[in-house]
Amino acid sequence: MREGAHPGRIAPYPAQELSAEATRPRDTPPATPFRGPAGGKSTTRERIIQEPETFEPEAVRRAADGTESSRANRGWWDRNADEYQVEHGTFLGDDRFVWGPEGLDEVEAELLGPPEELTGRDVLEIGAGAAQCSRWLTAQGARPVALDISHRQLQHALRIGGTFPLVCADASALPFADGSFDLVCSAYGALPFVADPVVVLREVRRVLRPGGRLVFSVTHPIRWAFPDEPGPEGLSVASSYFDRTPYVEQDDDGGAVYVEHHRTVGDRVRDVVAGGFRLVDLVEPEWPAWNTSEWGGWSPLRGNLIPGTAIFVCERD
Repeated sequence: MREGAHPGRIAPYPAQELSAEATRPRDTPPATPFRGPAGGKSTTRERIIQEPETFEPEAVRRAADGTESSRANRGWWDRNADEYQVEHGTFLGDDRFVWGPEGLDEVEAELLGPPEELTGRDVLEIGAGAAQCSRWLTAQGARPVALDISHRQLQHALRIGGTFPLVCADASALPFADGSFDLVCSAYGALPFVADPVVVLREVRRVLRPGGRLVFSVTHPIRWAFPDEPGPEGLSVASSYFDRTPYVEQDDDGGAVYVEHHRTVGDRVRDVVAGGFRLVDLVEPEWPAWNTSEWGGWSPLRGNLIPGTAIFVCERD
């Protein structure tokens, strides 16, 4: 659905008591449609105006609890949502379901199940951003709900359009009744940024129906040991894989403005089990020949040598 066709509201989930803020997206000029690798048009390259950062944050390694992490990352994504959508909108499209920078598409992967089995399923997308995945799910006949901690990211979802609910909330406290969903998915959403992923996983288990599936992707843990650079300098180990001290960007007063938490592969597996799930598969996408683009520290050079994304396929017993 094109911009302007949406009622312009970040709405509460039907039949739930939620504290969701309503808003209308900013006016933006008409978009120029284009086609990405999977053929989905995108309006995310249109001009978007938002004030840039007025300071240069300091990057450090230090402790950061759940409250500080949540506050910092909500603010970071609100401030940087426009730049993110402009920079990556072409790759993401409007209605593709991409699991990571490698470009693994749910059309091919079928990690949520065969597309024909998605019809009529209630699906929660966590860390939805502009809700590209939810738009694809809608096209398969599913009933998605797109959730994100960033209000500004969800404004981009409004700008592109869609008929599904948008909910602004923290993944550590999902505002849904028990057993509300058949599937939960998250493509690089929430889990890399929370201090205690088990809290999120237990919340996901709570809102899933018995037999429900959770699929989430994160930066592959091995990347923590390498510099976040796409070129040759990103191929030499620079820090300990076992150092779990969070990466924090902070302002002049020492307040966190961005936080990312590291978990080893073993940590992630134990988190899944502690969250009440059974791990069905761990997918490590290879870099495809067609993808010649760079995305931050992800690149063809590094992607052909070391994994960049880990996708965990889990089921609730």
